[in-house]
Amino acid sequence: MFKIETTTIDTIIKFVSSTILTDGSFEYNNVDEAKNSKLVQQLFYLPFVKKVFITANFIAVERFKIVEWSEVQDELNQMISSYVDSYGSVFNKEKKEQKVIVQVYAESTPNPNVTKFVSNKMLTRQLIEVRRGEDISEMPIAKELFKFDYVKEIFISENYISIYKDEKYDWLEINTELRGFIRAYLLQDAEIVTANYISKTVKVQEEVAKINTKLNTISKEIIAVLEEYIKPAVTADGGNIMFQAYDENTKTVEVVLQGACSGCPSSTITLKNGIEATLKQILPNKVESVIAING
Repeated sequence: MFKIETTTIDTIIKFVSSTILTDGSFEYNNVDEAKNSKLVQQLFYLPFVKKVFITANFIAVERFKIVEWSEVQDELNQMISSYVDSYGSVFNKEKKEQKVIVQVYAESTPNPNVTKFVSNKMLTRQLIEVRRGEDISEMPIAKELFKFDYVKEIFISENYISIYKDEKYDWLEINTELRGFIRAYLLQDAEIVTANYISKTVKVQEEVAKINTKLNTISKEIIAVLEEYIKPAVTADGGNIMFQAYDENTKTVEVVLQGACSGCPSSTITLKNGIEATLKQILPNKVESVIAING
């Protein structure tokens, strides 16, 4: 196990080894720069990891301010220690198949009934959303999760699963059970969805494309603003946002909210106001109001 040491910068923490890790120094700013280290690539799959630095006998990690170190440092230490124990090095070794050390941590969202379970493993390139009672024939992971009576809705995107629970339950009662199940499921490398699965998001986007076969210039500008300024924050909170329509006469924008942002009155109002303010600022005189629709 590595030793955890704080630094003078509160967003940077060190994981110190009792042995030398490398004779050189390596700094990584994103997953593409980490081709010589599967471990570092796995670290960048965690949304709070901003930068990784390896030198001598320690690994330093800089975080984004979406979590505190107290929430994730022990699990991060376990992940790093398990990897080095398994492979004897933080760097790739030739001609040796390396397994992924799967870690899952829970992160709260603006919606009190939704928790985001984040993994260092890529889960899907699609946006997957399903409610209890809907067709899950092509969704193996949903079949298993809905065996828990308190799971009402599921939203999956890239490396996390947002769970919408029944209000009768408290997260303190079910958090550990869900987190353990998700980690065990991922360790088995079981399917998230089958090859035949087509997400509702894709279907909605196809329908929107049919209706707006030739999007006007303003609609394209709105989509660009949503993608660059709004979606990253929404995704960080365990949700998703999609452009639905734009009315040139009333200057009204319709967007679809998914995941943690769907079905939460307070977050919907806050998000709606935030979208309006952003669109009005960047596209003055082109947007007057935003209608947020729960997906």
